[in-house]
Amino acid sequence: MKQSPLDLSLCTRKTRKQVFLQQMETVVPWAALVELIAPYYSDGRNGRPPFALETMLRVHFMQQWFSLSDPAMEEAFFDTPLYREFAQLSPFGRLPDESTILRFGKTPSQRHRLEQHKLAERILATVNELLEQRGLLLKAGTAVDATLIAAPSSTKNKDRARDPQMHSSKKGNEWHLGMKAHIGVDADSGLVHTVCGTSGNVSDVTQGNSLLHGQETDAYGDAGYRGADQRPEAKAGCKWHIAMRPGKRKQLDTENKLVDALIDKVEQIKAKIRAKVEHPFRVIKCQFGFKQVRYRGLMKNTLQIKTLFALSNLWMVRHKLMAAQA
Repeated sequence: MKQSPLDLSLCTRKTRKQVFLQQMETVVPWAALVELIAPYYSDGRNGRPPFALETMLRVHFMQQWFSLSDPAMEEAFFDTPLYREFAQLSPFGRLPDESTILRFGKTPSQRHRLEQHKLAERILATVNELLEQRGLLLKAGTAVDATLIAAPSSTKNKDRARDPQMHSSKKGNEWHLGMKAHIGVDADSGLVHTVCGTSGNVSDVTQGNSLLHGQETDAYGDAGYRGADQRPEAKAGCKWHIAMRPGKRKQLDTENKLVDALIDKVEQIKAKIRAKVEHPFRVIKCQFGFKQVRYRGLMKNTLQIKTLFALSNLWMVRHKLMAAQA
């Protein structure tokens, strides 16, 4: 007797990707973000009827979560029904192609609407406003840090040259070509409230004060931010707590001198606060797979990074948001 095929619909186990998308479906403020972008979205009077704004926004976010290029996103719709379901696309209707995804929010001036109107910054602000209303984002202190984002070093392109806005930076004994993502995070929750992008050779201390929102009383940074409180742009009323240089800290005699032991304890406390600034970097690099810039130029890559950090904020507090909604 021939055995009947296995009915896969009886399987109740959910994959990690399915769980992740279900969580993001719940915590992302879709209505607020659609309302934000709607005034700049095409009304569909000319050409093919456009896809729904929320559909294209969901597609854009999936590209950030799973590190998918425009062609890869188009192919993923054919390979993964879960993506079509999350994007609210009909299984029998037309799917967004590579060009449609690329021109998401395209304006008559041939520039992407998300770039021209700086909507990535406003998306981050909208998300943070939601988190602040829920009491998850405080403004008493800020921890700052920067991370290197690699850029392709190959010159096998049309211009036969590397991106002129990307520069090399030395970390340890190695040189890295790319850009820096500078962030200011809430010292209590570790949620990102300020983001800026620079070339890889820009010193961290030059961006320290620009990462403060102005309402904090304390700021925390590693040894690379020494002298931030003495710069012309330093904000009055904010006290900087900078880490001691590693070489100087090694010279402390914590076993025989009480003062050195107390200084080391203070450094440990400051290190625990600064450690929270590493969590968003881990999310975008390890969780979302963002380890190399996707575009040429600082502006486009900085806007993408701002979107990534807005989504990382939601991911980091997803359990609290889901519990509050429940």
